[in-house]
Amino acid sequence: MATEDLVRAFWLAGHHALVTGGGSGLGLAIARCFVAAGARVTIAGTRQAKLDAALDGLGPGAGAMAFDVTRTDRAEAFAAAVAERRGPVSVLVNNAGNTVKKPLADMEVDDFRAVMDVHVTGAYALTRAFLPQILAAEAGSILFTASMASYLALPNIAGYTTAKTAILGLVRAFSAEVAGRGVRVNGVAPGWIDTDLFRQATATDPARRERILARIPAGRLGTPEEVGWAMAYLASPAAAYVNAQVLAVDGGALSAF
Repeated sequence: MATEDLVRAFWLAGHHALVTGGGSGLGLAIARCFVAAGARVTIAGTRQAKLDAALDGLGPGAGAMAFDVTRTDRAEAFAAAVAERRGPVSVLVNNAGNTVKKPLADMEVDDFRAVMDVHVTGAYALTRAFLPQILAAEAGSILFTASMASYLALPNIAGYTTAKTAILGLVRAFSAEVAGRGVRVNGVAPGWIDTDLFRQATATDPARRERILARIPAGRLGTPEEVGWAMAYLASPAAAYVNAQVLAVDGGALSAF
């Protein structure tokens, strides 16, 4: 195989990817990897100022548009605005997320609902809104950020665990309907990744950090870019026959005892 064939297999030129939660963390890393692979990228999030600051590292072809995924009544208008200002989208990355950390006895129904509204209902509405654009691309992808919590029960985050488990159902359900129409639906389940959020969560609890590292066969945390490259692969021609899959990027943590 010639080098140019290898490059073409993973090249995303001609694609326009919208990444929700793209202003920081995993979303920004995903956007960087898509840009490096040749795609045009639009990052979305709730705060325009944060998005504008994130654009500095993405290059001149990237753009940003503010949107709150919980405003499901505005999802179709947002999709139309993106197409008008930035061009039709061929890859949608549902990455926006939140969490409420409370014991079950203290987690109110509104706390639970607030997490489901972002990860599940918001992602559903946005996917539905962008689907006509992605179908028109004839080689588009819908991607989701799942989690270790999609498979493992983690205490004090019942809403997050439930929402991330539901992501697996969304991947299967959407795939069953659109796979025959030229759209692939997949996801990535990041393990423990070295983000600012992880560092803050473990800064005062070194014992917790050591427990986490002990369960990862690779012996280290993942990097945000390792998640981003997995997403880029799933959107690329190299993954043309990969559908309805959620790829664990976790250093082997899911299979470790």
